[in-house]
Amino acid sequence: MTVITKDPPWEQPSHPDLVKVHRIDGQYQSYATSLVNLPAGSLFTPITGHFYTKIRTWPTVESPNGTHIDLNSDLFYVNHSCAPSLEYDVNKMEVRVSSHKDLHKGDLLTFFYPSTEWHMSQPFDCHCRERSCLGLINGASELGKAKLAGYWLNTHIDERLEKQTKGEAEEPNGQVMSEGSDKID
Repeated sequence: MTVITKDPPWEQPSHPDLVKVHRIDGQYQSYATSLVNLPAGSLFTPITGHFYTKIRTWPTVESPNGTHIDLNSDLFYVNHSCAPSLEYDVNKMEVRVSSHKDLHKGDLLTFFYPSTEWHMSQPFDCHCRERSCLGLINGASELGKAKLAGYWLNTHIDERLEKQTKGEAEEPNGQVMSEGSDKID
């Protein structure tokens, strides 16, 4: 769950017609619910008001170019689930309703963290209680292609999983490098 120790820097609410934020004192307790009904696969909201950073932190999502996106909005309160209600498409800079199920008013807003993260700054034990729960949530690099089969993933995650499957080595900075090559992909 999400923690903010002071008032967030963005104008609140940032998505007043879409998101209800439930702020609860304590670490990782706050969450968001939907204020709308939408069919599976439909656009929930564009990702706007964000900024890029080179630093991987727990409230950022990884972008295709290896930087990280600080959402700078109430989307920050969307937590992880192994059966998510939303998909964060960082290639199209949009949030969609999961292609697997409709979204209803009052539903928890969640997304699958490894769908955007190759590495995570803070792996954690998932408590989503879904049948599909993976337990320890780490970046996609640690979970591997087999465990991630059936999940919607961003293109940059799919591409890196394919390289990992082919045995291409990863550099310490998180970039992938072909075996016997000095070129970083």
